Amino acid sequence: MELIADILLVAGALGAGLYCFILARRLRRFTDLEKGVGGAVSVLSAQAEELRNSLDDARQSSDESGVALQALTERAETVAQRLELMMASMHDVVQEEPANSKAPAEPPQEESAEEVAEELIAETSGSEPKQIEKKPEGLMFFRHAAPPVGDAQ
Repeated sequence: MELIADILLVAGALGAGLYCFILARRLRRFTDLEKGVGGAVSVLSAQAEELRNSLDDARQSSDESGVALQALTERAETVAQRLELMMASMHDVVQEEPANSKAPAEPPQEESAEEVAEELIAETSGSEPKQIEKKPEGLMFFRHAAPPVGDAQ
């Protein structure tokens, strides 16, 4: 009976040793710097450092932009104050109308560009202006239009 107990005890010790060996290999693979969690931790650490650096750069850039914006705002305020002073001084200036000027009975009518062009041509050539042929306005698609019904190609 003691022999059987010793054999079972040795078998249990060998099983526990084998189990510890397998666990040690798994733990070594788990903490490996290239493939396991150790590698993931080192990659995440490097990314966190890069992110911190880019955040510092962005903070510095935004601070510089804030300073430039503050300077531009102050400049705009001084220009606005000068414009307000100019406007206030313009209200003080009284415009005097000449005594012999009359108000126009009718506002002048605007001439179209074509009429002005015809008058200029008539003045320079000394003859009556020719009637300018007006082209139809809008989009016209000659190439893409379907041929007339009677045409066969």
